[in-house]
Amino acid sequence: MRYASITDRLADLGSGRWAVHSEARRMKSVGEDIIELTIGEPDVAPDKALLDEAARAMYAGRTRYSNGRGEPSVLKTLVDKYSRRRADVTAENFLCFPGTQTALFTVMAGLVETGDGVLVGDPLYATYEGVIASTGAHPVFVPLRPENRFHMQAEDLERAITPECRVVLLNTPHNPTGAVLTADEIRAIGEVCRKHDLWILCDEVYEQLVFDTTEFASPFDMPELAERTIVVSSISKSHAAPGFRSGWAAGPAEFCARLLPVSETMLFGVQPFIADMTAMALSQDFQMAPTMRANFSRRALIAEKALAGTNLVKPMLPEGGMFILLDVSATGLSGTDFAWELLRQEKVAVMPGASFGAEAAGFLRISLTVPDEVLVTAMQRIASLAARLVSPSAQRATA
Repeated sequence: MRYASITDRLADLGSGRWAVHSEARRMKSVGEDIIELTIGEPDVAPDKALLDEAARAMYAGRTRYSNGRGEPSVLKTLVDKYSRRRADVTAENFLCFPGTQTALFTVMAGLVETGDGVLVGDPLYATYEGVIASTGAHPVFVPLRPENRFHMQAEDLERAITPECRVVLLNTPHNPTGAVLTADEIRAIGEVCRKHDLWILCDEVYEQLVFDTTEFASPFDMPELAERTIVVSSISKSHAAPGFRSGWAAGPAEFCARLLPVSETMLFGVQPFIADMTAMALSQDFQMAPTMRANFSRRALIAEKALAGTNLVKPMLPEGGMFILLDVSATGLSGTDFAWELLRQEKVAVMPGASFGAEAAGFLRISLTVPDEVLVTAMQRIASLAARLVSPSAQRATA
C-alpha cells in the first residue's frame, strides 16, 4: 500500500525520543519503584474554581460546536492579557487551539512548505523537528552554547541563514535549557529577521515560570517586530492544566485571517466548556504559577547543592521553566548511555539530552516536578552512578 510522504518524514521524530520515559512507565506498571524526572507535568493541581467552572459549563450545555477562531469569552480575555503588553491588539489577532502543540503545527503549516528552511536553536524541544518536517520544510540549526547560557546569539543566527530560510522558531523561557532571552537579545535577533525578511514564531508556554532574577521579554511586544511575529501559548503550564488542551496563537490580523481556514479544516473549534474555564483562568489571579515558579527555582538550587560534591556532573542553572540540564560529559558517557544506566541501576528516569538535539548530547534533562527530598535522592543516585561509571581517562582528566 502507498502512504503519504509525511509518514516517512516523521517516522523517526515521534515517541522514540521518549524511550527512556516509556520504559520507566513500564517498569512502574510492574511494581518497580522509579523516581520519574522525565516529562514536564506540573506537580500542583489546577485551582478547584477552574475545575468547577469546566464542570458547570458542561452541565449548562456548553458541549456543542464552537467556531473556528475561538469562543468570544476567551478572545476577550486574550485581548485583555496581551493589551497589557501591546496596545494595538484586537480579537482579530488571535486564534484558539487545543494546546500549544496544535497551535505550533497549524502556524508552521501556514508559514512554510517543501524546500523551505526553519531556523531553530539546538538544543530544542523534542517535537519541533516533527512540526517542521510535517510541512516538508527542514530545520536549520543554530547552536545554543553553554558558554552563552544557551541564549541564541544574533550573530550565530545570521551565520546560519540560507536562501531557503523563512522562519525563526524561538522558545523563551526555553525547553530544555531554561534560558530566558533578554529584550536586547530579542531586538538583535529581530533586526536579523527584518534584514532577511524572516517570520518569528515564538513559543511562550513558560511565560509565567520566569524566575525572579530574570524578566520575561517577547518579540510580540516590540512594535518594530509586530508585522512578522506570531506567538503561541496555553494554560498547560501556567495553570497546571496540560490535560485540558487549551491554547492559542497571537499574530498579525492578516496572518490569522489567512490561517483560519487551515485551522478550521483541521479541527473547527475548541470545546466550549474548556473555553469557559480558560476565560476564567486568564481573567483572574490564581496561585498555581507563582507556586510552581518558587518551587522550580528552589529545586534547581537544591539540585546544584546536592551535586556540589562531584566534578563529574555539572548542573546548568535555568532562568525559568521546570527543568535543569546536567552535563555528564565528564563521565565519558553520552547522555543517552548515562540515562539508560541510571534507569537500570538506580531506578531514576531522566530524559537524554540527545532527545533535544545534537548540542545536548552530553546532557540529561531533569524535571523539577518532584518533592524536594525526592529530588535530592535522585541527585545522590546520579552522583553515585557517575562515580561508578566514569571511564579511567575521564577520571584522569577530572582529577
